[in-house]
Amino acid sequence: MFTTITSAVIALILGALMGYVLRKTQAKHMADDAESKVEKMLTDAKSKQQELLQAAKNQEQEVLIHAKEKALKIIEEAKQEEQSRHRDLQDQQRRLEKRETLFDQKLLEIEEKKTKLEDRTREIEAVKAQIQELKESQVLKLQEVAGLTREQAEGKLLKEIETEAQDALMSRLRKLEQVTEEELEVKGRKILSLAMTRFASTVCTDTTTSSVELPNDEMKGRIIGKEGRNIKAIELQTGTEIIVDDTPNMITISGFSPIRRQVAKRALEELIKDGRIQPARIEEAIGNAKKTIAADLRKAGEDALYQLGIPVSSVDPKLISILGRMKYRTSYGQNALQHSIEVGTIAGMIAEELKADVFVCKKGGLFHDIGKAVDHDMQGAHPEIGYNIMKKFGFPEELCYQSIAHHEDRPRTIEGAIVKAADAISGARPGARKQSLEQFIQRMEELERTAGSFDGVEKVYAIQAGREVRVFVQPEKIDDLTAYRLAKDVANKIEAELSYPGEVKVTVIRETRVIEYAK
Repeated sequence: MFTTITSAVIALILGALMGYVLRKTQAKHMADDAESKVEKMLTDAKSKQQELLQAAKNQEQEVLIHAKEKALKIIEEAKQEEQSRHRDLQDQQRRLEKRETLFDQKLLEIEEKKTKLEDRTREIEAVKAQIQELKESQVLKLQEVAGLTREQAEGKLLKEIETEAQDALMSRLRKLEQVTEEELEVKGRKILSLAMTRFASTVCTDTTTSSVELPNDEMKGRIIGKEGRNIKAIELQTGTEIIVDDTPNMITISGFSPIRRQVAKRALEELIKDGRIQPARIEEAIGNAKKTIAADLRKAGEDALYQLGIPVSSVDPKLISILGRMKYRTSYGQNALQHSIEVGTIAGMIAEELKADVFVCKKGGLFHDIGKAVDHDMQGAHPEIGYNIMKKFGFPEELCYQSIAHHEDRPRTIEGAIVKAADAISGARPGARKQSLEQFIQRMEELERTAGSFDGVEKVYAIQAGREVRVFVQPEKIDDLTAYRLAKDVANKIEAELSYPGEVKVTVIRETRVIEYAK
């Protein structure tokens, strides 16, 4: 057993030794092979390096040769270019020298001409002086012969020329005026016709009195009260006059303020409906009527703004109430609020045609007569009152000016002229306004008296309800040209001194009649 183990151990040792020897031998062979491969690779790398170095040397030599050739070529071209520039400079120098020579010659010629011109100028001045002396001497001789001075002769000549050319000048003026007026009239009629056809409203005239219907005549006695205490209380608290006459079932309220008349009317209607008519109840009814009227005024102002498309929020509530007061204000029988709405609407339409500021025309047209709402309570004319009211409520100047523009002869702005025209259209419509007989006669007399205040006027007739004034002049005192001027002067004086709706046509008539009798 021991022998077997020993043999096995020896065999293992011998096997390990043999394996080691074999492995070492194999590793040596592998190392030799690797070393030979490395040497071969080094040999190949060295040979390639030598080849690359040789190729680089050859390429470098070729580049150097090419660069030298290119450098020589550039140097040759530079030399040629330098020679060319040198020749150009020489040519330019020769041309400049030639020009200097020509300039010197020209300067010499100019100096000679200048000297000659100065001599010629002195000669001309001397001749002018001689001519002036001769002219003065001739003028003196002519004055001695004619017996007139120069100024007198010029005045006489101008007067004769004016007399001779007067007819031609008058004809020319009339022709120019007629052509201009025709063109403006056609254009104006077109714009106005468009505005008026787009807007039409009913005509409603108001008066300065209000009537209250009664259920029976016995109510008159109750309104008057014991010893007239009821009617006195009403008149005292409303500031109106109650007229109780023989008209059946009717009493009349008279007063200068339309709002006070309306308050009295509504209070009476409430008292009649209630049946209790006594001083305490009268005071309560008048208080209720005032509250109702205040709400009505605010609503009327807002309705006017809505109708023209103006935002209510852009206007102060107090001013809206003032605008609503115009609902109970009249001008020549025309309702002031309705008139203002018409003016704003028509002005906006005309502004659209003329490319003007439509908003300014609409708002300015609506508020142009705002002064009439308070002119009963304030001193001054309504244009100035309206201007101050709009200024107080923060309106811009161009809007405030509309209150004054519609009463000016020549408004400063196109919007002012539009509002003035719209105001005339609204007020001049047939039936829009009315006057009493006394006012009508007074206006006719004022027109005739104003036109007859000029020298040379023989007769004056106001016709067509004051729309036209015909002026007959004395032909021996007024010639054609003066008649033309007279018509302008009469029209200007009427515009400056009189108030009238619409426009007044002034016609000056000059007629010469020669009468002879054959016997």
